[in-house]
Amino acid sequence: MTDSRGATENRARAPLLEFRQARISFMLRAGEANVIPGLSFSLGAGEALGLVGESGCGKSTVALATMRYLGRAGRVTSGSILFEGQDIARMSEDELRRIRGRRIAMVYQDPMSSLNPVKTIGKQLMEVPMIHEGADAAAARALAVRMLEEVKLPDAAGFMDRYPHQLSGGQQQRVVIAMALIARPSLLIMDEPTTGLDVTVEAAVLDLVRELRQRHNSAILFISHNLGTVVRVCDRIGVMYAGEMVEQGTIRQVFANPRHPYTRGLLDCLPTLGRDKHGSPLATIPGQVGSPLSRPPGCSFARRCGSAEEGRCTTAPIPIRPVPGEAGHEAQCVRMAELEAWLRKDGQAGAVPDGAETAPLVEIAGLRKTYRQTHGLFGDTGKTVKALNDVDMFAEAGRTLAIVGESGCGKSTLAKIMSGLVTASEGTARIGPDQIAATAIDQRPQALKRKLQMVFQNPDSTLNPSHSVGYVIGRALRRLKGLGKRSAEDETRRLLDVVKLSGDFAGRKPHQLSGGQKQRVAIARALAGDPEVIIADEPVSALDVSVQAAIINLLNELQGERATTLLFISHDLAVVRYMADHVAVMYLGKVVEFGRAAEVFEPPFHPYTEALLSAAPVPDPDRQGERIILDGALPSATDLPPGCPFASRCPRKVGSICDTTPPPAQRLAHGHRIACHIEADELVSLQQGGAPERQREKHVRPHRAEEHIR
Repeated sequence: MTDSRGATENRARAPLLEFRQARISFMLRAGEANVIPGLSFSLGAGEALGLVGESGCGKSTVALATMRYLGRAGRVTSGSILFEGQDIARMSEDELRRIRGRRIAMVYQDPMSSLNPVKTIGKQLMEVPMIHEGADAAAARALAVRMLEEVKLPDAAGFMDRYPHQLSGGQQQRVVIAMALIARPSLLIMDEPTTGLDVTVEAAVLDLVRELRQRHNSAILFISHNLGTVVRVCDRIGVMYAGEMVEQGTIRQVFANPRHPYTRGLLDCLPTLGRDKHGSPLATIPGQVGSPLSRPPGCSFARRCGSAEEGRCTTAPIPIRPVPGEAGHEAQCVRMAELEAWLRKDGQAGAVPDGAETAPLVEIAGLRKTYRQTHGLFGDTGKTVKALNDVDMFAEAGRTLAIVGESGCGKSTLAKIMSGLVTASEGTARIGPDQIAATAIDQRPQALKRKLQMVFQNPDSTLNPSHSVGYVIGRALRRLKGLGKRSAEDETRRLLDVVKLSGDFAGRKPHQLSGGQKQRVAIARALAGDPEVIIADEPVSALDVSVQAAIINLLNELQGERATTLLFISHDLAVVRYMADHVAVMYLGKVVEFGRAAEVFEPPFHPYTEALLSAAPVPDPDRQGERIILDGALPSATDLPPGCPFASRCPRKVGSICDTTPPPAQRLAHGHRIACHIEADELVSLQQGGAPERQREKHVRPHRAEEHIR
């Protein structure tokens, strides 16, 4: 986070971007949808403003209006949007073409929506200076290579000849950022730029954005539902609800003293690394954002607000007003001065008693999965990919096992083996007495299929858009339980009630549901067979924080009522800390740390776990710890190193022993184990002393571990 004094100085100058009572509407068959009723805010040169709020609050509309990408149905019906003093709404098409991509650039959530899959990275980057600045091919290529170096891609010249599909998600996003900055724009708009990235890649991209912003003095309009990423990047924050700015101020003002009930609601929804499910449920915001076709006369948030007063809050428009004693902090609430001081709900995580263990229901031992690598038309290359390499873990009955790690660590392969989509090469995986590792889904008996169900990240990809909710759940009931039509209909309504949806949802189709409602339907379908185990693969990563909190509470409630064992795959460590009873940390197909959540999230950590925790975005400006940068080369799964798989990136590397000798599994209290050459007491001492240096060769104390191993 940058110094707010610099932000104040920037605002004192003429704004780079200014919304002045901008009213934005979309003309629909049902009438005029007044999405933005009259928005005002400003952004200075070199400043970063974060826009947050639930889906449907108008954040992306603000970004599209700034670029004037509203389509035929959208228009600015009153007010103005000024960029460098000119009204974007009144610019000609020629004027717009001159500023788009040159003076204003945009980075989207999905980098593949910005990259042409049939053109090399180099050609796509070179187009920008050639079109906007008239550069020749040689000059454009030199500039493109320099930009790839600036976004810290290795072998920048080599990347020029690669195609988008040959890059990882983080590399694709770096290329898109390079493409946006190559023309040195004054304003960079970033719409959910890190939502689909691993926590370490996300942290690296956010660090890169901060560094490039300082270097190029570009203003940033940063749109996100992840409040932690906003803290890491921005000077100021604007909280939007139903198209209105309900609160804005510096990061520290808004996070330390939120004065609008909606801002408080968003902050209360967040799981943090200091809370877990044994303490208390997450707070949720009831209801959802209302339709722009029918705006209430008073506060748009009143019907969801626990502090609303009939009359004062519901009869007339409420202006945004300054918060007394805090320059630049404003809130749109008539009861702002009457609200009690807000306290962050962190506290201590609820402790699980020592004797609270239950018998393992899921047991995985020595599990391996090896793929033969193929190459286009030429078939088998003779190389093997070790997706899983001697994996051991367990999940207790009625508890949650969280599996974390970066993309490529083996999480999804493990889920596929458990669900029967692929079979293991070696090892065992059991659910109770049933051995499932070598049994494909079509060979599993019906009783075993019922025992295990899945909930996926994106319900849109698993719900048939042409079928009703009732049909989707009813079909699962008929196939898994053999119910007749009438019994399936009755059970469908009961399951909808279990996931807190009314019975009339049975007649709706997926396009008529919100993201949270779709995920509830997916959970209801998973419950159709009364499963003993549910695999939840990133089930809340794409949801707003308020919807996320509701789904997390629902999963915990269902687990308490049904004693269901949950295998929870996620890259959000705050969610993992809140939900998990046990945690397995995976890296390159191996479990590098396993144990109770309380132990895994306290020193001693495996150095990889330590790096993951340091990368997790924290929605609190006063708790921004030291970042551990993983800057080494990631080994190939086709040629795994003989020693520790993490050695090439480890900031606490002891020496050559890490490269040549597999680390021992150190067994600590309560089944906690860490695969590392550094002894546990050494790790505690090092990790409580702060962030590590990149090179540990000169550190004397860890060498005791090397001598001990020999």
